[in-house]
Amino acid sequence: MRYINKNGENMKTILVTGGAGFIGSCYVLMAVAMGYRVINLDKLTYSGNLDNLASLKGNDRHVFVRGDIGNYELVQYLCKEYAPQYVVNFAAESHVDRSILDPEAFVRTNVLGTCALLRAVKEWHASLDKESAAYKDFRFLHVSTDEVFGALKPADPAFTEKTAFAPNSPYSASKASSDHFVRAYHETYGLPCLITNCSNNYGPRQFPEKLIPLVTLNALKRETLPVYGKGENIRDWLHVEDHCEAIHLVLTKGTVGETYCIGGNSEKSNIEVVKAICAVLDELRPHEDGKYETLIQFVTDRLGHDFRYAIDCSKIRNELGWKPKHNFQEGLAETVKWYLENSAWVENVQSGEYRHWLEKNYTGR
Repeated sequence: MRYINKNGENMKTILVTGGAGFIGSCYVLMAVAMGYRVINLDKLTYSGNLDNLASLKGNDRHVFVRGDIGNYELVQYLCKEYAPQYVVNFAAESHVDRSILDPEAFVRTNVLGTCALLRAVKEWHASLDKESAAYKDFRFLHVSTDEVFGALKPADPAFTEKTAFAPNSPYSASKASSDHFVRAYHETYGLPCLITNCSNNYGPRQFPEKLIPLVTLNALKRETLPVYGKGENIRDWLHVEDHCEAIHLVLTKGTVGETYCIGGNSEKSNIEVVKAICAVLDELRPHEDGKYETLIQFVTDRLGHDFRYAIDCSKIRNELGWKPKHNFQEGLAETVKWYLENSAWVENVQSGEYRHWLEKNYTGR
């Protein structure tokens, strides 16, 4: 639905779930800057942070609603009240380590929550006039992960949209299930859905349980830099801004019913990434006690730790003309610099709950 704001501007509306999290907030900021009105539904669990959206305060193109995607009545209300042209689902529990400690929490949000969201959206969409633009132009995009495909060996070809699902962690199993439900709602009910599967994201405003912000912030405090196993596990690193641009391109130009894999073409081992962060900090914030690399400590490997992920982006590149803009080394340096320059944001997210999780996950390894 198009919305006329107080300045007489004609805008389309997007319902974004999980829009206060790391990737979701980046997408919300981008969509608002493009002229969309965004209805932002977020439960504000530990990693949801309204500070990520501070620049939108007072902006009538951003409507924040605190709530759960599993609340069928709330989602129904938002659809009827705001009549979004698009729904983009970022809402998810997303950290593998946490899924190992509490698998059921991931089922509740990633599987049952997604199912409730799909049902509410499907019933609202089905109630629209079938000949209307609102019905015909509507799209539901589900944001997922490459972890649903399992693990690769060093010489294996990268994941594609045709790779069979083989999830190995409770997190990836929950996301694989949600992907299947999205596809089922398209095939069974005709809900116009698209799915994206991305590689590891990095960039500003990432909650510091993930590798890059965890290492950066630990290093600044001269604390241990924990690296699982020997640090040989490989990930394909994708800048969050590149990811969000790809998501929007799929949403607006992609083929309904299709899946698109999104990667950064930047395969790095964990120890390479950690050492690269240390090198950036040595340059930007040298310490009298010596180089940051001396803080690295190898810890007991994670249970079921997938060795390698990599994505072949041929489909989205050939069909939609997308490719990542960020070079990993430059993007990493910009990311580390952002954490150095945004100490207030860092202090706000490093709550007692965060410290408790660090102790629970790493003590005794």
